[in-house]
Formats: sequence, C-alpha cells, structure tokens
Amino acid sequence: MNEEEISERPPKSFYWIAGAAFVWDLLGVAAYIGTVTASPEALAELPAAQQELIANTPAWSTGLFAIAVWGGVIGTLLLLLRRALALPVLIASLAAVVINGGYTWFMTNAFEVLGAGQAMFSAVIFVIAAFLVWFANDAKGKGWIN
Repeated sequence: MNEEEISERPPKSFYWIAGAAFVWDLLGVAAYIGTVTASPEALAELPAAQQELIANTPAWSTGLFAIAVWGGVIGTLLLLLRRALALPVLIASLAAVVINGGYTWFMTNAFEVLGAGQAMFSAVIFVIAAFLVWFANDAKGKGWIN
C-alpha cells in the first residue's frame, strides 16, 4: 500500500478506541510488573493457596504474560501511529492471551483459588485482545493504517 492509498484519515473514534486500548494495556503492564517484582514479604501476606499458585507458575507462563501485555502496548501504540505492523503485534499478543488463558483455565486451580471474578476477568481480557485484532484488521482494510 502506498502513501496515496493512505489518504483516508480515520475517524476520531479510531483514536478514542486505540487510545483507550493503549491505557488498558498499560494497566496490564502495571499488573505484570507488580507480579514479577512482588517482594517475599508481600507474597507472604497472601493466603496459602494463592502463594502456592504463584510459586507453581512456570516461567513460560510468566513469559506469555509479558508477551500479552507488552505486545498489547506496542500494538496499540502502533495503531495510534497508524502503522500496519500493529496487526501482527496484536495477533501475537492475542496468541499469548489464548495460550496462557488456556493454561490458567484448564491446567491450574486458579479460579478455585481466586474465585469466579478471575474467570470473568480472564474472559474480558480475551474479548478485548480479540477485538483489538479485529479492529486493527478492519483499520488496515480501510486504509487507516499503513
């Protein structure tokens, strides 16, 4: 796609959605940083079942968490900059969400330990990540990102 084909400016709603998604993903990064930098003292204050869940989380799962949130931040920033690279980055983020979510849902007792609210929150995360892939694909199709 060349510059002449990108002359269509996206509507203001494009920027509002991409901006809100960027803030959402920054919150995900904050959660990730809080998770990986939690002090032993902070972890000791958690219920025993939660401590065990955290202690048994494999490094690859934490890595997928990083890919999901950092991919989301980079992908939404690329959307705001109107770059088509947003789409594959957001696809990678969604893939990390799906794989890590599948692990959490089916291979751990996270929802038993953390409650139904965690299951709902995981579903919301998936829906938002999937929406962002659709949104980036739609924006690319409309020539709003190059």
